[in-house]
Amino acid sequence: MKKLGFWSIVLLAINSIIGSGIFLSPGSVVSMAGSNAGWVYGFAAFFAAILAVTFASASKYVSKSGAAYAYAKAAFGDNVGFYVGITRFVAASIAWGVMATGVVKTVISIFGGNSDSFTNITIGFILLMLVLFLINIVGTRIFEIINNLSTIGKLLALFTIIIVGIFVVITTGENHFNEINDYVSSAKMSLSNWVVAVIAAFYAFTGFESVASGAEDMEEPEKNLPRAIPLAIGIIAFIYIGIIIISMMTNPSSIIKTKEVVALADVFNSAIIKNIILYGALISMFGINVAASFSTPRILEAISKEGQLPKFFDKRNKKGFPLNAFLTTIAIAVILPMAFNYNMTSIIVLSSISRFVQFLIVPVGVVMFFYGKNSEIINKNVHKNWLTDVLMPILSLIVTIFLLIKFDWYGQFSVNIDGQSHLNLFAIGSIIIGYLILPFALFKVNKK
Repeated sequence: MKKLGFWSIVLLAINSIIGSGIFLSPGSVVSMAGSNAGWVYGFAAFFAAILAVTFASASKYVSKSGAAYAYAKAAFGDNVGFYVGITRFVAASIAWGVMATGVVKTVISIFGGNSDSFTNITIGFILLMLVLFLINIVGTRIFEIINNLSTIGKLLALFTIIIVGIFVVITTGENHFNEINDYVSSAKMSLSNWVVAVIAAFYAFTGFESVASGAEDMEEPEKNLPRAIPLAIGIIAFIYIGIIIISMMTNPSSIIKTKEVVALADVFNSAIIKNIILYGALISMFGINVAASFSTPRILEAISKEGQLPKFFDKRNKKGFPLNAFLTTIAIAVILPMAFNYNMTSIIVLSSISRFVQFLIVPVGVVMFFYGKNSEIINKNVHKNWLTDVLMPILSLIVTIFLLIKFDWYGQFSVNIDGQSHLNLFAIGSIIIGYLILPFALFKVNKK
């Protein structure tokens, strides 16, 4: 069976991280940070890089599929591993549903349809999932080609924005960068303002933690993942910072004031450039769905392979495709958004909090791997490095605790109705079911 090589892993990591955010809503960070937005993205990239190196270090020791599940199980045993795996799978499935809903709504809006129509979204949603199913079922080779092409497509669109922006600034001799302060006051940002802005930018870099979910379908994952993930973060940081700075130099007011679905398309007046950005955004959103369709089912498969779920979920077809795990994942990714009438605000919180669970567990696990405090390390001949296997994980833990303290918990569990803030019962119910009831029920079934 064809496995993903080094550069395909790099492209998968980029595809898993760069989604719709940089195209649709770069103004959220700019509106908070103003002219400091470039620095904000730089700090966010630094935070993400520390966490990415930690996950890459874990992949050296444990080259099984499952990512955080495999690392938690190796470090802390079956029970902790099972809890991390199940909560991560549920959250990743819902996140996939969120991303699929996003691309369907965007396509409908771009082509003039009613993006609030339940029927339109449902039809588009099912068609998108069918396409992703066909891409995966024919084998890793076709997936690799589609993943690589979609990643290259979104990168070309983003680099086009940077290059065209530089060309416009040079040829016109006009630099509007400081005009952003006419719309946003960033001269006296307090520490809390900085923290909120950095946390907002940080979520544009998440996704790296899922790359190793399909490690068993990669060539030499213990060697390639620790190199591929940090490289991908570096490339993405360069792109994000370049996009934000060029946009503010070219047309700063459009970033904040635009009503366009694809916000970056409003930065330039050229119809050709607008179309490049528009279709680049579509490719980007489709690409991150392709990446999710590869990584998410393999979390369920990995748990099954370890005997903690029925063997039904680890069956593969002749092409090496985990068919049963994929179909189960698609069912969750489709049914939950439909149940919430495609209003995803109330359940996105599951995806956010699942990352905090991983970011607390994995760094401690890596330190344990370094000092040999476990019994399930796959690669006994791993090259240990105190900087990446001890210092970086400790910094990761500190960063995660800092993010937890500064996280807008009330905002995640509340909703604004007619100008009044109310508890979001759907979000609270999702947390209780996803993080308490479901893991406990599956744990009892597993014991039997």
